[in-house]
Amino acid sequence: MSEQATTDLRETVRQRYAAAAVKVTEGGTACCGPEPVEVDDNFGSTLYAAEERDTLPAEAVAASLGCGNPTAVAELREGERVLDLGSGGGIDVLLSARRVGPTGKAYGLDMTDEMLALALANAAKAGATNVEFLKGTIEAVPLPANTIDVVISNCVINLSTDKPAVFAETFRVLKPGGRIGVSDVVADDTLTTDQRAERGDHVGCIAGALSFAEYRAGLAAAGFTDIEITPTHPVADGMHSAVVRATKPTTATGADACATDDSCCGISACCTPAEQATDPSVTLSEAKSTAGCACQG
Repeated sequence: MSEQATTDLRETVRQRYAAAAVKVTEGGTACCGPEPVEVDDNFGSTLYAAEERDTLPAEAVAASLGCGNPTAVAELREGERVLDLGSGGGIDVLLSARRVGPTGKAYGLDMTDEMLALALANAAKAGATNVEFLKGTIEAVPLPANTIDVVISNCVINLSTDKPAVFAETFRVLKPGGRIGVSDVVADDTLTTDQRAERGDHVGCIAGALSFAEYRAGLAAAGFTDIEITPTHPVADGMHSAVVRATKPTTATGADACATDDSCCGISACCTPAEQATDPSVTLSEAKSTAGCACQG
């Protein structure tokens, strides 16, 4: 795909989600509250339990456009730091914030100003104090390496035109031993790219979907292990909503052990003979041990 085509497609996605946010925001001023943006049984708020929906602002529920409920499968624990890729109106961030509690934190990342404004308003209505929304793309996450325990996402990775970058960034921000719990649309291995496009467009979360084999290969290439992809329900012929789980190893070798910036786990010149602790008050071994650095040797 050319650079211009990539730019055009990203703008089409942005416009679709901006329009959805505006619809929900304007609907929230009506006497009966906002109507759900997505009314298809395969997508949207109906995939959440009623008791979850009832505890959230109506605007957060109405803006749900995903194909699953990643917070239900991510096994979030008290005190964890969670990142939601493509957080939209904030439904999964708010649910995650409750699961990790006041000692944890939930980040939401979105590229659409209108969705970020809606998410901030929803967080305020919910009284959530352990959340933070960031503007950016899922191909270039604005967070340091090795800082997140769990990455979740709800039917967003399929929208990216550079999925290897998404997998690499997800791996980078996760702490060693961190994990992903993602809902996404995945295609049967027998379907070609053209056949996927025949079943739906890119912004409809169909044409850009990876196959099961492609998804596994992409995660493995980024360094993930324990990869599981479990279909949950069909969304089109040969296309499925699926739960994707994988883990960042606690130890790694070679390129996987080194961060993509100038330091690794508080160490300069990661995995080379010139390694030094970036904090002069601690030894190299202390810095590695404290951060759980992958390059222990």
